[in-house]
Amino acid sequence: MELRHLRYFIAVAEELNFTRAAARLHIGQPPLSMQIRDLEQELGARLFERSKRRVTLTEAGKRFLERARDILAQAALAAAEARRAGQGEVGELRIGFTSSLPYTETLPAVLDAYRRRYPDVRLQLEEMFSTDQFTALARGELDVGLVRYHSPDAPPGIDLREIGRDALRLVLNTGHALAKAPALRFEQLEGEGFITFPPDAGTGLPAILRHLCRRAGFEPNVVQTAREATTQIGLVAAGLGIALLPSPLECVRIPRVKYLPIEDEEAYFSLAVAIRKEAPAPLLAGFLAVLDHVCEP
Repeated sequence: MELRHLRYFIAVAEELNFTRAAARLHIGQPPLSMQIRDLEQELGARLFERSKRRVTLTEAGKRFLERARDILAQAALAAAEARRAGQGEVGELRIGFTSSLPYTETLPAVLDAYRRRYPDVRLQLEEMFSTDQFTALARGELDVGLVRYHSPDAPPGIDLREIGRDALRLVLNTGHALAKAPALRFEQLEGEGFITFPPDAGTGLPAILRHLCRRAGFEPNVVQTAREATTQIGLVAAGLGIALLPSPLECVRIPRVKYLPIEDEEAYFSLAVAIRKEAPAPLLAGFLAVLDHVCEP
C-alpha cells in the first residue's frame, strides 16, 4: 500500500463519484477504479458499494477513511518536519560558553536574535572553561563553543574564529597604593601577589598573566587561586592580592574593589567561536549566520 492509494481512496470517499474523483486527481477514471479494486484486494475488504446510480462507503470504508486521513496528515507533518530540520528550523543545538560571556553584550544579543529567528530550536547551554569546550567539541558533545583565548592556535580538528576582543583589567583593592592611578603598566607590579585561576582550570588567563609579567621582566607571584572570577574579585576585596580579569567583569561591583586599565597592547582576551572541522549541519549553519550578523563590525 502506498500513500497515493490512500489519496485515491479519500478522493472517491469524499466525492462518492469515480468520475469526479478522477477529475480531482487528474487521472483517468478506469485507472482510478483499478487502483481502488487493488486496494480492496490488498485489505481483504470492500470499501465501497457500487451501483449504476450511486457509490457509498461500506462500514469498512468508513473506518478506513478515518485512519487514511490520519495517516496522510501524519505523513504531511513528517515531511514538513523533515524540511524544517533540513533548513535548520527545528532540533537541538548544544552551545558551550565561558563564564564571563553572560557579562558581555555578545552572548545575550546572539541568543536573543537566534531564538527570535528559530523559535522551535531547543538550545542546550553549558558554561564551561575553554579547554573543556574543545574536548567536548572533539567528542561530539557540543555543536559550537564560545571560547576565550590568547593564542590563535586551535586544537587539532577544531576551527577557531575570532569574533571580538575584550581588554583585560587589573582588579585592585581600593586601599592598594596603586589604586588611584588611571592605568597601570605591568612593570609597576613586580613583587605584587596575584590571584588567578588554578593551572588545571582550563582558562588561558594564567598563561596571559605569565606572559605579561615576563614581558615586564619578572615572574608572577601567585598567592591564591580560585576557579570562579567572582571569587577572585571577592578575595581582592579582602586584600589578598591583585587579579587579572576580562573587562566585562567590571560590572561586578563589590565594595573595596577597583578595576584599572593596563597600558599594554597585548593585555586583551579574544572571544572566538569554535566548531569541529567539518561542514556545519543546518542547525549550526543557522546559528553561525546569526552570530556573524550580530558580531559584524
